[in-house]
Amino acid sequence: MKEGQEYDVEIIDVAAKGDGIAKVENFVVFVAGARKGENVRIRISEVRQRFATGEVIGAGTGAPASTSNEGGAAAAETDDVQSDEDTDDAEDDAQA
Repeated sequence: MKEGQEYDVEIIDVAAKGDGIAKVENFVVFVAGARKGENVRIRISEVRQRFATGEVIGAGTGAPASTSNEGGAAAAETDDVQSDEDTDDAEDDAQA
């Protein structure tokens, strides 16, 4: 990964300071102004030993850059599909 490179990423979490968190090739990238669940195109602005920072330059294509291989593309597609019943169960568990 080098400064100036561009990637389509999915923001998977939000850091304590509010930056979005994405992973590119198992490398953590902090993205200012991005929110969890967004698919955005980013440009890498700084690369450090353990992480990088990036800035949003546009909407993503919906196909995030290579992240970890845990489950592959098929798992990513099925993770997005969730029935209302599953959502209700998750909400009930969270309130318990």
